[in-house]
Amino acid sequence: MKNNIRFVQGNEACVEGALYAGLNFYAGYPITPSTEIAESLSGRLPRAGGKFIQMEDEIASMCAIIGASLTGKKVMTATSGPGFSLKQEAIGYACMAEIPCVIANVQRGGPSTGNPTHVSQGDVNQARWGTHGDHGIIALTASNHQDVFAITVDAFNLAETYRTPVILLLDEAIGHMREKLVIPEEGALPIVDRLRTSVGKGVDYHPYLPREDGRLPMSDFGDVHRYNVTGLFHDMWGFPSNNPRVVNELLHHIVDKIENNVHSITRHKEHFLEDADYVMVSYGSSARSAIHLAKNRRKRGEKIGVLELQSIWPFPTAMIREKCSGAKAVIVVEMNMGQVLAQVKSAVDHPENVFLANRIDGELITPTDIKQLLRVIQGRGV
Repeated sequence: MKNNIRFVQGNEACVEGALYAGLNFYAGYPITPSTEIAESLSGRLPRAGGKFIQMEDEIASMCAIIGASLTGKKVMTATSGPGFSLKQEAIGYACMAEIPCVIANVQRGGPSTGNPTHVSQGDVNQARWGTHGDHGIIALTASNHQDVFAITVDAFNLAETYRTPVILLLDEAIGHMREKLVIPEEGALPIVDRLRTSVGKGVDYHPYLPREDGRLPMSDFGDVHRYNVTGLFHDMWGFPSNNPRVVNELLHHIVDKIENNVHSITRHKEHFLEDADYVMVSYGSSARSAIHLAKNRRKRGEKIGVLELQSIWPFPTAMIREKCSGAKAVIVVEMNMGQVLAQVKSAVDHPENVFLANRIDGELITPTDIKQLLRVIQGRGV
């Protein structure tokens, strides 16, 4: 199949990436501004040989994809705002039981019902800490439709590699805007398939015993092996345990398999960073405004660059410190009250020179909004 060129919404680009990655089960409940993901998949997925089901609510949707993943399917759900909140307990279950799955959260204004049809990036910390307890999580994002496609494929690959939930942290502006998407030929992008155990029928199977490379081979639930799945602390057979050593080792495994692989998981793009005096750190639709401003100010001789994050969790602390080390000032551009700002300040050597350019009123942050803050910073002699 040759390259397929489309003119699509960001939500549709996410659908195309999911199908390319091998999605074959989707369960969800419609909610603005993610509904187009479910709407598109309701027609596309059955024609591709997969299963689509609209559940009665977001809790049931998350539980349904967990069950389908255990049977060997590549799974996904999509939601926004209050729906993402409702999924948190089951996301924690997927972390504990190490079940690969992808959750798209197309962010809107909040808290509560908030601003359903307007843009926000207020769920960054919820993606990291929404479910209770210590756990590792992967959250990816993108600022254009080609990258939405690519990081959706990455989300499925990372979910399978680390046996973990992966969150696609998109936003309303990206989800609803339209632009060109080139769908690569089949095989052009690497696809990670489910790692299944080589242990045969009748042989003792350890569902939670990592290999030397850290990966945990799976056996399709209901096939040749019988094993226990629980949200309780458990041993390598999956049976509940409150043995302090077992609990300690399991929690370290769940966190370390993510946090010790930050370098492999991190995705980012660099724009004019080579000689930048001022570095803007941004992500999602906010990054589009930051990049636009950097291009225009470069024409006037101002050395401004953009570090665009495409993975937010695990947070790439070492990379942020390196890329921002030579800057006079760092400006974090986001549409919340400083959720990534706090992480950047903790990463750099001079947090006093990190500033926030933001909007929280449901309107897309513009280059002019950022420029006004930049002028204030420059006026202070920073």
